[in-house]
Amino acid sequence: MYGKDGEKYFVVDSHMHFWDASPENWVPGAEQYAKGWIECFHAYQGLGPPETHWTIEKFRKYSEDDLMKDVFEDGYVDVAVFQPTYLKEWYKEGFNTTERNAALGDKHPGKFIANTRWDPRDGEDGLKALRHNVERFGSKGVKLYTAEWRDGSRGWKLSDPEAYRYLEACQELGIKNIHVHKGPTIWPLDKDAFDVSDIDHAATDHPDLNFIVEHVGLPRIEDFCFMATQEPNVYAGLSVVIGGLMHARPRFFAKVMGELLFWVGEDKMTFGSDYGIWEPRWQIEGFVDWDYPSDEYSDYPRVTTATKKKILGLNAAKLYDIEVPAEYRLEDASPAAQDDAHLVEQG
Repeated sequence: MYGKDGEKYFVVDSHMHFWDASPENWVPGAEQYAKGWIECFHAYQGLGPPETHWTIEKFRKYSEDDLMKDVFEDGYVDVAVFQPTYLKEWYKEGFNTTERNAALGDKHPGKFIANTRWDPRDGEDGLKALRHNVERFGSKGVKLYTAEWRDGSRGWKLSDPEAYRYLEACQELGIKNIHVHKGPTIWPLDKDAFDVSDIDHAATDHPDLNFIVEHVGLPRIEDFCFMATQEPNVYAGLSVVIGGLMHARPRFFAKVMGELLFWVGEDKMTFGSDYGIWEPRWQIEGFVDWDYPSDEYSDYPRVTTATKKKILGLNAAKLYDIEVPAEYRLEDASPAAQDDAHLVEQG
């Protein structure tokens, strides 16, 4: 938890990772992609404050001790949600797998939720693996990567018939939270494979699932906002938004936050540090202190302490049924409410 000026914030980091991108894990013959991927990730870390930058050697494979210190001891996080990314065409044991994440979670009960993943190109075997992971690891959500390469294919869409089979399986298995990477591309993946239009189809057809769009579709922020405002079950995952923009592009950050608050609403926005790209400490401290930089942004909704408490933890806690201590809750509030977009009242 985090405290500032007498206010207490319960923090749920709903999008973070524990990866292995060391050269020992690179697939022979695909080394250029494994190396290029992690170096592109490392370049994104440069958008944070200089004192938080890591060497490329540490960035490729940080330790359990690094993670526990950065996220929990120094980083104020109460509960963290692992979001896997496999990329087995480039990484022999996978880049960041359910198994690796869950093994760490087993050593620290109550600290982590281990989400799993699926890829519709895996067919029946993938459905079996999904059921196995939910049973074994207690996964409450999935992270989907529509731009992942597989046997010559450069991606898939949530609106594909095969993807619908998996979404229906999620409902049968009790999974409600569908996190989807829709945002900045990472070399060598294709930018257009992260387009948000397939979310529009899938969310309408599956009203009982929550679609948390990680990275809010950047750079297609307007496409995302105009789609999300009409879909009551689409949420804005702020990983990359805070970490990638708040320090490096403060005016663009204010615009993106203003658009999200106007169209999507404070009850449908969730914090994610995207660790290990960025550490959560500076993001949380900076966001609690943040406000619009000038009157130029006066037609956007105001940002209150309650707004920040919802975004930093209360919304995600509601989505994941995490018990929040009474002193961190808000009176007369409905975090993670599905329909929160509202007009600005001109004063």
